[in-house]
Amino acid sequence: MTVSYQYHVASSTSGGFTRLLFRWKGSLYKLVYRELVIFVICYGLMSILYRHILTVDQKRSFEKVVMYCDTFMNYIPLSFILGFYVAFVVSRWWQQYMAIPWPDKLLHSIALHVSGHDEKGRMFRRSMVRYLNLSFVLVLRSISTAVKRRFPTFDHIVEAGFMTATELEIYKTIPSTEFNTYWVPFTWFTALVREATYQKRLIDPMGSKL
Repeated sequence: MTVSYQYHVASSTSGGFTRLLFRWKGSLYKLVYRELVIFVICYGLMSILYRHILTVDQKRSFEKVVMYCDTFMNYIPLSFILGFYVAFVVSRWWQQYMAIPWPDKLLHSIALHVSGHDEKGRMFRRSMVRYLNLSFVLVLRSISTAVKRRFPTFDHIVEAGFMTATELEIYKTIPSTEFNTYWVPFTWFTALVREATYQKRLIDPMGSKL
């Protein structure tokens, strides 16, 4: 889950950046502190073993092993491997970010192509947008803890207005034991597109295609 600090940075005064570095929630320290604790414990145990338990001959053998490992470490381009790894992780993150289906473009297309200033036309556009956002919510509930806390049950989705009680009953009749059924509102969306085309509210055929 992403933790945003933009409001803290925007209203920052002197020393604000330093305070931001010491924030715990969403920080790098919170991400790596477990591995750091394990590393410090292992390093401390090895240091105690070398300094206080091993004999002189055992220390010399240990030092030879360390020198042997250090020699072969020089043949491994750690900076290159680390740079490749970081580039791969960042590119993967960017691909995931670009794959997020932001609804803005589709909402503008609905407003452009679905005509009608009467109540029926308004409900067409409103239902299309609602089904689009409903699918978005159903997807994010399975991958985002923040959305899951906001909508822990389907009743909360109904209360928020993304789904009606009748639609919830229809949705629950669809088997969802193996796969996420986020695609169901998309089916309702396409049914509305077909009905709007039949009622000639989609005048431009490119609108229906889009």
